[in-house]
Amino acid sequence: MIQPTTSFKENLQLLPSVEGLDRIEILDASGIVVATIENQPGKQGSLVVYRYLARNFEIIDADAAAHGLEVFAEHTADAKNRPGAHPNIDHLLAIFDGGDPLRIWLFET
Repeated sequence: MIQPTTSFKENLQLLPSVEGLDRIEILDASGIVVATIENQPGKQGSLVVYRYLARNFEIIDADAAAHGLEVFAEHTADAKNRPGAHPNIDHLLAIFDGGDPLRIWLFET
């Protein structure tokens, strides 16, 4: 696993690209899809982070969420100050604050 820096841009450079990844689906404990992140401009940063989390953690629990929030770096503080502005970070914040764990399905091309 990486040691996150305080810069999201720098953290992304430490992670593998999302080449060959079509999308991910984020599922709750009952298997219901709560979010989908497509491989498209404006979403690729989140896609990189969630793929990384999926490959390093069995489920997205409080420990995985804490690590993901560190990787999102400065965007985490912005998400805390503006709920809803960063929905993919909001999922991690909810888990970190005691919410139920989530699972990630990767759809590779």
